[in-house]
Amino acid sequence: MNHVKHYKRVSGFTLIEILVVMAIIAMLAVMVAPNLFRQQAGAMRDAALSQISSLETALDSYRLDMNRYPDSLSDLMENESSSASWNGPYLRREVPRDPWGNEYVYESDGRSFNLLSYGADGARGGEDDDADIGL
Repeated sequence: MNHVKHYKRVSGFTLIEILVVMAIIAMLAVMVAPNLFRQQAGAMRDAALSQISSLETALDSYRLDMNRYPDSLSDLMENESSSASWNGPYLRREVPRDPWGNEYVYESDGRSFNLLSYGADGARGGEDDDADIGL
């Protein structure tokens, strides 16, 4: 009897091949990650500008009804003055926070207003992602 042993060849990846693939993935991640973070920061600024625009529309509607701008943004949701000309709420939902979780800065003398977000750092001034955002 002729016994021939057949060895089955096991296929797979060597350690070197796996390390090369991991190095390529790491290099791609290093090149792509900064672009993704830059896009995220831009999207957050765009979201803040969109919310500010919506709030300004609500503030203008309030002014048309009440002949003055409100003392605070919460006046857009509740008739604090018990005025008969109040025709709110002027927002569909509660007053939003900016994309970084901070309250919008609102100042008004009744005739005009200033509305802005202090950006990522939540403090007045700043540059780049920390810059104040307003229309």
